[in-house]
Amino acid sequence: MKCSARLTNSFIGEWELYVVTDGTSLDWPEHSFERTAPVPTLQERTDALALLGYCAADDAVWEWQEIPSGVMDRVELLASLDVQPMGGAA
Repeated sequence: MKCSARLTNSFIGEWELYVVTDGTSLDWPEHSFERTAPVPTLQERTDALALLGYCAADDAVWEWQEIPSGVMDRVELLASLDVQPMGGAA
């Protein structure tokens, strides 16, 4: 089962990673990096996914988007990656 992992700078600017599953958003696995900078490295993101029980799907790459927040030219960054449960088939 493939899911989507998302890395975003939250409404207070701290980086967080969560996995979008079939459940409600309150049930999505999440990990906070508890910092506003720098952007979590690829290894930090991989480690956080592993803690949540997920790994990148075959040939998946992080895709980045900039989303205007509408507040003083602030931009929210969002990255997404196809993931699958660790040990699971794609």
